[in-house]
Amino acid sequence: MMNFADRDGFIWLDGALVPWREAELHVLTHALHMGGAIFEGIRAYDRDVFLSGAHYDRFARSAEILGFALPWTKTELMKATEAVLWANELQDCYIRPLAWRGAESVSVAAPDARIHVAIAAWDWPTPASQGKGTTGLRMRLADWRRPTPETAPTASKCSGLYMIGTLARHAIAGNGYDDALMLDAQGNVAETTATNIVLLSGDTLISPKPDCFLDSITKHHVFGLARRLGLKAEEATVSLDMLAAADEVFVTGTSVEVLPVVELSMSERVMRWPVGEVTGKLMAMFEASTRRRACPYAA
Repeated sequence: MMNFADRDGFIWLDGALVPWREAELHVLTHALHMGGAIFEGIRAYDRDVFLSGAHYDRFARSAEILGFALPWTKTELMKATEAVLWANELQDCYIRPLAWRGAESVSVAAPDARIHVAIAAWDWPTPASQGKGTTGLRMRLADWRRPTPETAPTASKCSGLYMIGTLARHAIAGNGYDDALMLDAQGNVAETTATNIVLLSGDTLISPKPDCFLDSITKHHVFGLARRLGLKAEEATVSLDMLAAADEVFVTGTSVEVLPVVELSMSERVMRWPVGEVTGKLMAMFEASTRRRACPYAA
């Protein structure tokens, strides 16, 4: 298993590039105890940071929702990201910006705690680049559900909210499943533990309304690609019956890009879908868009 604490390279921390192993924080850091860190997941392709502006806009919005302001501007953070890629000699990589309240307080309220920001990047190949893009994911329905927006800051990419996904993912570990599908409080489809889910019904892509989970930047990019194929794309309330009747299903997000889903296992039934033609076209179009090449299939 990779040890992220013991690596060569550099991490941008509070305005400076520091050796990877020296990018540390104290055990009494507020965010470690109260789960109030925010982060982003971004990818670079050929050292070109993909959808960087949108990700850093959401980064700032997540901080605002959690009640603090970032001490660095969007432009400064984007330049810092470029510096991280340069210092680590990275071309294709995953990028993780992170912001958190420091160790000035470990009580529930810490309005005056210092806000720290770090940016790390490392080589994390996508499933498609490893030849795993067309296998299809097998999922299990999670016991845990996404909280309502009245009970948690669901529009933020907040570290504390990912514990639900961790529990759901751990519950399926070792059973042959790749991920868990989570429902909302009303029993409708929400998302997986870390990606948005999309279904194809006829000529329309449908994704659940992001009213209790993080809206996906990657999904909206894929929706734009789909419209170039002449497809419709919309957000709606998605029931399990709608999902079962779908022609194709895929997930999308920074970590996976676009991946087909072939199975959802539940206690009372199993849903199955093919690795469909539309999903395959969107995967090819997505890969072309990340390299700034002409998109195949587009009308």
